Amino acid sequence: MIQFLILLVGLFILATTGRKNHPGLEALRGWAYAHRGLHGNGIPENSMTAFREALDHGYGIELDIHLTKDGDLAVIHDCSLKRTVGADVKITDLTLAELSNYHLEGTEETIPTFHQVLDLYAGKAPLIIELKADGGNARQLVDTAVGAMVGYQGAWCMESFDPRCVYWLKKNHPEVIRGQLTENFFSQKSDLHPVIKFLLTHSLLNFLTQPDFVSYKFADRKATPANWLWKELWKLQSVTWTIRSQEDYDTALREGWIPIFENFRP
Repeated sequence: MIQFLILLVGLFILATTGRKNHPGLEALRGWAYAHRGLHGNGIPENSMTAFREALDHGYGIELDIHLTKDGDLAVIHDCSLKRTVGADVKITDLTLAELSNYHLEGTEETIPTFHQVLDLYAGKAPLIIELKADGGNARQLVDTAVGAMVGYQGAWCMESFDPRCVYWLKKNHPEVIRGQLTENFFSQKSDLHPVIKFLLTHSLLNFLTQPDFVSYKFADRKATPANWLWKELWKLQSVTWTIRSQEDYDTALREGWIPIFENFRP
């Protein structure tokens, strides 16, 4: 019985490993990242104005991308437009051209295309690009997103909650800095199977996806010993979201996390 427990603990430790020391990580450090742009006070999240504001104030950005019906990339967090636009329609059911028919949060802002954001930033500040897979399109999403970055001059990385995206990056685009997004999935309601919740909460798929960094929810960062393992034992880069106060921001820096923030300016 003791030997079995030792084996389980050993496997748990080994499962949290990843790929460390990607040379591109250094360019991502030392920045604060505005979550979905510098939004609020009438400026919608993931809007071109929010991204301009972040750039003007010297921040990097975290942004979310989805595949459109015609295989292009739209910048929006949810797969549905219901929360941000008030329309019960999915991004995967819209073409890129149709995005301009929908306005964000009752403003004149429309849903940006990924290329618009790339043209705006043009290497002036780093990007954390979250891949939002939907309906089994993880592989196409990853390939399209990486293809869009060809020739882009500047620091960037890609991350996803979906390990299939991170694994596809590892397998087919190993040059890309890749990150596993995660949190304590047991602290919220979710349709995920409990086994999947356990694996994701404790970063136990890292051995398959080999992330360069793990991006963990700030409030949950002490929820599992796995966070100490990948951060301190395996020395993976740590990123945290979403920081909403100067006190938490200072704590995150002191603990060695790259911070993603919103609702204040650090």
